[in-house]
Amino acid sequence: MTTLSPENSLSARQSASFILVKRKPPIDKTEWDSFFDENGHLAKSRDFICVNILERGLHPFVRTEAWKFLTGYFSWQSSQDERLTVDSMRRKNYKALCQMYEKIQPLLENLHRNFIETRNNIARDIQKLYDKDPLGNVLIDKKRLEKILLLSYVCNTQAEYQQGFHEMMMLFQLMVEHDHETFWLFQFFLQKTEHSCVINIGVAKNLDMLSTLITFLDPVFAEHLKGKGAGAVQSLFPWFCFCFQRAFKSFDDVWRLWEVLLTGKPCRNFQVLVAYSMLQMVREQVLQESMGGDDILLACNNLIDLDADELISAACVVYAELIQKDGGTALFLCRTHHSQGGPSSVFSDSGTPRLTSFS
Repeated sequence: MTTLSPENSLSARQSASFILVKRKPPIDKTEWDSFFDENGHLAKSRDFICVNILERGLHPFVRTEAWKFLTGYFSWQSSQDERLTVDSMRRKNYKALCQMYEKIQPLLENLHRNFIETRNNIARDIQKLYDKDPLGNVLIDKKRLEKILLLSYVCNTQAEYQQGFHEMMMLFQLMVEHDHETFWLFQFFLQKTEHSCVINIGVAKNLDMLSTLITFLDPVFAEHLKGKGAGAVQSLFPWFCFCFQRAFKSFDDVWRLWEVLLTGKPCRNFQVLVAYSMLQMVREQVLQESMGGDDILLACNNLIDLDADELISAACVVYAELIQKDGGTALFLCRTHHSQGGPSSVFSDSGTPRLTSFS
């Protein structure tokens, strides 16, 4: 758990300052390689690396490799040779899952109405994706993306398909080269972030924590939201379902926030502090115009083209304020422990791939 102390508050404020001042550039390939010895073992502490990612971010050329550590795809304690073995295992396990799925697909089509409905939803969502850059170059392979999403739905019993996963999975496909990497990084991302973006697991908890945070830090705003603005906070569930993806001006900004969430720095449940910081952007307008719930939601939906560094910095300041003002609430919101290990729903205890949604 977070140790609540003035030192932690100062550290959070320093991180907020470093992010905006940009005292150092993002971690590039040369610096990333310097974090490891000649055998590929970590030569710096994991905490040191994560704090640097929080404050500086990752260069695009480093992001793919770094995310494999941040998500748990690779162990921080592994050597280069061990990582090659793990990647080969992940490739083989992904292939095995694909083969198992192909064998049972006719059974799913005949016996499970939800499967057909979800497959149609995935296909429809994929077709809506804009897959070209400003120059007209194709960015993603929609057929491959559809296949990975469908396999994820069938395999992952904790996080069945929901609207928004197609956009999130697209960002993973853009980041890596191979389908097995896209599939596994997405599964590990969901678990590492404690299924925070999954409607039936993490979203409701996030909204409850957000309401608690507003009540504690901003009672005037909280009273308005409970009165005339009733229901506004609960209506912000898309922020969490899409992991704030639609609020940013670029994919790089989305990746920047997501990798901070993966570090667990400066605290657990940092996504709640991010949402609080976004609400603060419309606070004055809401109170001055005495907005009702629908108008508050509209104002929040108009928060687009945000800068990730500015938002992360603002959320760090909120964390520092929370530490200084309270003990119990900070412990509730900001425990530092994250789930370790891989996506358990995809494998049996013996490590054998399995398809479990319809067992």
